[in-house]
Amino acid sequence: MQLKNKRAVITGAGSGIGAAIARAFAEQGARLVLADRDAVTLANTARHCRELGVEVVESVADVGTVEGAQAGVDTCVEHFGGIDILVNNAGMLTQARCVDLTLDMWNDMLRVDLTSVFIASQRALPHMLAQRWGRIINVASQLGIKGGAELTHYAAAKAGVIGFSKSLALEVAKDNVLVNAIAPGPIETPLVAGISSAWKTAKAAELPLGRFGLAEEVAPVAVLLASEPGGNLFVGQTLGPNSGDVMP
Repeated sequence: MQLKNKRAVITGAGSGIGAAIARAFAEQGARLVLADRDAVTLANTARHCRELGVEVVESVADVGTVEGAQAGVDTCVEHFGGIDILVNNAGMLTQARCVDLTLDMWNDMLRVDLTSVFIASQRALPHMLAQRWGRIINVASQLGIKGGAELTHYAAAKAGVIGFSKSLALEVAKDNVLVNAIAPGPIETPLVAGISSAWKTAKAAELPLGRFGLAEEVAPVAVLLASEPGGNLFVGQTLGPNSGDVMP
């Protein structure tokens, strides 16, 4: 029970990595605010977490709006009196060559995958700083480190998440608020469902492990970063459960 009674917000908790992190946090005893724009998948994740014996509050919200990005933190403060852990996991993924990208596609990607991380973190920080304890875990991607053809907008957003995490970590570590990023490699989630099968087949062949990962193989990294003493020395780091795709 490494997270017993910790108050945690997880965005994009309806499916994929977010749902896996929610279940892993529930197994460790955290009190959860789960946020997603899909009420049906969110309710399913919440049910699984409640079955593990923890208190769960659902927040149906779209992080692509300012109010939606703030909603999870606001709900946590309202219901639990504060916030200890914020996992910025919600995101989107589309595919196009740079020459074919529209400005709307570019702006949508940055708004959902990067700007929401800033907005939610900014909302949580006053509470964490006041109590001199907090963990912010931002889910990026290995493509934010190495890039990806036909994913320039996605890679740019995720590179921004990594840079944001490092910079914020420098600002708040002295107040015992630790900020880190997770940069998974290709993971079998609904998020990659829209990517072409040719791209996925070629990508799997590149990986030293020879396969995409599973969401349940990423979630323990978030538990580590959120826990004590396991996460106590991680400051501005980017952890990479990526099947060997990136070796820093």
